[in-house]
Amino acid sequence: MAKKPTLSDAHLILELYELRREAEMRKARNWWGAEFFPQSADDVMNVAFAMGAQENNWFRQVAGYWNMAASFVLLGALNEELFLQPSVSGEMFLIFAKVQPFLKELREKVGDPHFFLNIEKVITHTKWGRDRLQFMVKRVEIMRQKRAERKAS
Repeated sequence: MAKKPTLSDAHLILELYELRREAEMRKARNWWGAEFFPQSADDVMNVAFAMGAQENNWFRQVAGYWNMAASFVLLGALNEELFLQPSVSGEMFLIFAKVQPFLKELREKVGDPHFFLNIEKVITHTKWGRDRLQFMVKRVEIMRQKRAERKAS
C-alpha cells in the first residue's frame, strides 16, 4: 500500500485543480468531454497532427495535463489513492477511455510507445482503476451513441 496521503498531497491536488480552472483549459476540457468522440485511430491522428488547429491545441493541453499529473503519481510525488478519487481524476478516465480502444494502433502510427503511457500506467496499476476504466469505456460508448442520434435527428 502506498504511503498515507499527506497535507502536501492535498495541496498538490488543489494546485492541479486550480490549473484545470484556467479559461483556455476549461475550453479544452469541454471539447474533450463534449465534442471529441473519436471512432478510430485515424480520428485521433487527424486531431493530434493538425498543428495550428484549435482542436490540436486542446488535445495536447488536456492530454499533456493528465500525463503530467499521472507522472507525479508514478514518481511518488503524489499519493495514488488520493489521486484516483473520481472527484480528482475522473476526467482522466474519460479522456483515456476515448483513446484506449485505439492505443496500440496510435502508438504504432505516432511511432511513440510512450503515447498516453503515464495515464495508462496509473489507471491500470490498481484493480479499482482497471474496473473504473471499463465503466468509463461503456459510458463513453453510450455518450457516443447519444451524440450520433442527436446529429441524425
